Amino acid sequence: MLRSTRVVTPEGTRPAAVTVAAGRIAAVLPHGTAPPPGAATEDLGDDALLPGLVDTHVHINDPGRTEWEGFRTATRAAAAGGVTTLVDMPLNSLPPTTTVEHLRVKRDVARGAVHVDVGFWGGALPTNLADLRPLHDAGVLGFKSFLSPSGVEEFPALGPDDLEAVAAETAAFGGLLIVHAEDPAHLDRAPRPQGRRYAGFLASRPRAAENDAVAGLISVSRRRGTRVHVLHLSSSDALPLIAAARAEGVRVTAETCPHFLTLTAEEVPDGATEFKCCPPIREAANQDALWEGLAAGTLDCVVSDHSPCTTDLKVPDFGTAWGGISSLQLGLSAVWTAARRRGHTLRDVAHWMATAPAALAGLHHKGAIAPGRDADFAVLAPDEPFTVDPAALHHRNPGTAYAGKELLGVVRSTWLRGRRVAGPGATAEPTGLLLERQRGS
Repeated sequence: MLRSTRVVTPEGTRPAAVTVAAGRIAAVLPHGTAPPPGAATEDLGDDALLPGLVDTHVHINDPGRTEWEGFRTATRAAAAGGVTTLVDMPLNSLPPTTTVEHLRVKRDVARGAVHVDVGFWGGALPTNLADLRPLHDAGVLGFKSFLSPSGVEEFPALGPDDLEAVAAETAAFGGLLIVHAEDPAHLDRAPRPQGRRYAGFLASRPRAAENDAVAGLISVSRRRGTRVHVLHLSSSDALPLIAAARAEGVRVTAETCPHFLTLTAEEVPDGATEFKCCPPIREAANQDALWEGLAAGTLDCVVSDHSPCTTDLKVPDFGTAWGGISSLQLGLSAVWTAARRRGHTLRDVAHWMATAPAALAGLHHKGAIAPGRDADFAVLAPDEPFTVDPAALHHRNPGTAYAGKELLGVVRSTWLRGRRVAGPGATAEPTGLLLERQRGS
């Protein structure tokens, strides 16, 4: 039994005691309830008990680019940050997860090496249309695609005709298409990024590139009936498009990321390419509008887009540096710091970072403190500040845009199916499971 004065449930935050049986939540009881006979009890005091986070946007890069990250390091960092489930992106590993055989390779590498539960996205390319249904049947949670260059040659973008074909095929078997939505024509017309100035990089990824790509994706979803999800939305200008489409019944959802909600273009120092990502961190006014989109429900969830690399690839030139932000271990604290300042609650954060991403991926046994769900928990000291020290991170390469920032909310411990996997007394051995799509999802 875990007992806390602040248990964060879908109905609200309240004093409660949570009992666990066979790795699942058995009951959420009044705070003073006596434990079942023989049950171990941990009193968390005023530390908050949240559902374990579900991060559906993580680049683990294993196998093939394991020096960038890896299953052991990524899942250890996840556990340290309160994440109990993550979903691995299909690119940046070699091979990419674009065939059933490639999925088997990925699972073989991950098996026995993960500290939290891990699911897998498949990849949709111009050349693998025939592989999508077999991947779906093999258990991937959906299909990632790019509308603009991905940055790695083995994962090319979909052209307009390719997108139509992939959307039609995915709709035929009830799959989910998740999309990096930037329009390549806008990117081609924009000035080339070069040198140390962040302003130059920001100009190279204009909001219009996102806005037009999102509009085109909505149009395809409307025609084909495909369930589509917009990845890492950074342009707040696209929010009215998404809201209007949903109001008319188009099956579109969207996510944003901690860095878009907590970092601003105005604060990025020249040469600081640890802040480089695509789409980019935009201005403070844009950030305010993203928060409004979260509050309104237009943005469904907040996930990391953890995309690390070796330190030598983060040269101080925004034209040539690798684009990606390392934040897997820090997302909960970063979002909570900003959310509390804006008047949001732990219940809001739990919805955005656990319940909604679990629903997106069809992981209906995850993401909430409720009877029958997996006993996955994050224990957070929500009022305790700390300063981000890259040396304390479990990412394989510890560079991060959050270095030196003071955040609020220390993760005391993390529990996976009722077993402590991070914090004092945690099991050192990987105990995570490899997840497959649940039938009917």
